[in-house]
Amino acid sequence: MLRIITCNLNGIRSAWRKGFLPWLLAQKADVVCLQELKAQAADLTDEMSAPDGLHTYYRCADRRGYSGVGLWCRRKPDRVIDVLESAEFDREGRYLRADFGPLSVISLYLPSGSSSEQRQEAKFRFMEFMYPHLVGLANSGRELVVCADWNIAHREIDLKNWRSNGRNSGFLPEERAWVSRLLEAGGWHDVYRKLHPDSTEESYTWWSNRGQAWAKNVGWRLDYQLASAGMADKARRAAVYKAQRFSDHAPLTIDYDYALPADNSD
Repeated sequence: MLRIITCNLNGIRSAWRKGFLPWLLAQKADVVCLQELKAQAADLTDEMSAPDGLHTYYRCADRRGYSGVGLWCRRKPDRVIDVLESAEFDREGRYLRADFGPLSVISLYLPSGSSSEQRQEAKFRFMEFMYPHLVGLANSGRELVVCADWNIAHREIDLKNWRSNGRNSGFLPEERAWVSRLLEAGGWHDVYRKLHPDSTEESYTWWSNRGQAWAKNVGWRLDYQLASAGMADKARRAAVYKAQRFSDHAPLTIDYDYALPADNSD
């Protein structure tokens, strides 16, 4: 069984102080995808750089305290790719890919457009750039899992207050249509929805820090694992962990009936 966990940490140092590492190590995940590190390499402690039994890889943003993605792998990858060949978005640390034989696992962090019109335009540029990249991956013949904070709730059942958010970033018609294209024509599959097609409140992975969103479970499902058809068919269990809070996001764990190939690095 292959266990993949994805989580937006909203700051790796903050999540560390809240007990993320002990929880994570107890999960015995094979691959962990992290988003929004909000740290530079120099900010990472020795423990963050080398958690017990894991190979760690980070792509930090050039800007301090901003964005950044990470991958923790129990088995050393055959190859790690940390660039999209986009001058704009590589600076923001939004992409990290690990290859294990015929399988690729990607940690991805889409921009949020909620802070300004300029950032929404940047989000649209990222979506336009990423679509052919993702479709190309889906058609590559490899098995694939993309773990991301997509910053998009795809359907009405993916957020509590969908009626009042139709004109807000994260639930705009253009954003939702982009996800639909990935799923309907792009070769990708929403693994959580494959296993839990009708779940609502239990599927949320993000809650605003405003008001009492967490207490009232006024949430959004923003963190997805999208997979190639072969990997999606191998998914057996998906769960959102909410018993502890490490971030304004919750970790999403999915187990796949798949065995990583042996490490041939030696």
